[in-house]
Amino acid sequence: MKQLFLIIGAPGSGKTTDAELIAKNNSEKIAHFSTGDLLRAESAKKTERGLLIEKFTSQGELVPLEIVVETILSAIKSSDKGIILIDGYPRSVEQMQALDKELSAQNEVVLKSVIEVEVSENTAKERVLGRSRGADDNEMVFHNRMRVFLDPLGEIQNFYKNKKVYKAINGERSIEEIVHEMQEYILSFGN
Repeated sequence: MKQLFLIIGAPGSGKTTDAELIAKNNSEKIAHFSTGDLLRAESAKKTERGLLIEKFTSQGELVPLEIVVETILSAIKSSDKGIILIDGYPRSVEQMQALDKELSAQNEVVLKSVIEVEVSENTAKERVLGRSRGADDNEMVFHNRMRVFLDPLGEIQNFYKNKKVYKAINGERSIEEIVHEMQEYILSFGN
């Protein structure tokens, strides 16, 4: 049975980098998928779905639920690794509920933990605007992305706390410290 770890955090929290490093350090057993990367890859294909994704992401809005869930489930099922890290999901209560429903209806994948990389809004803003990769990293879009992240956060945290799978990690430290703590935690579940 595959072990699933969801890694959430504000834009600029470092969740993607953390997950990438953990997967790289444990490449024989851990696969990492970034929801953002999966959606960007689909968008780059310029298919009908890709253009729809681009329409939403260029404005900092959420991609429709069914597209995101399909993309994530496809990534999980196609992986040959026993431990799956997915960052940037869930971003809404609806996404959380949809994934929970899908996971409950099968026995191939078990959600082991939802890990939140916690950073202040100021830290997130400095990191995002400092890296400025493209059109989605201007200040107005950043504030919209923060709103999209923060609005459902309390409900998402409570849902996973009630399932006893929520863990918060301080993302204000060095990347080495964050990755070390997260990696030790993930590996503590065995495989």
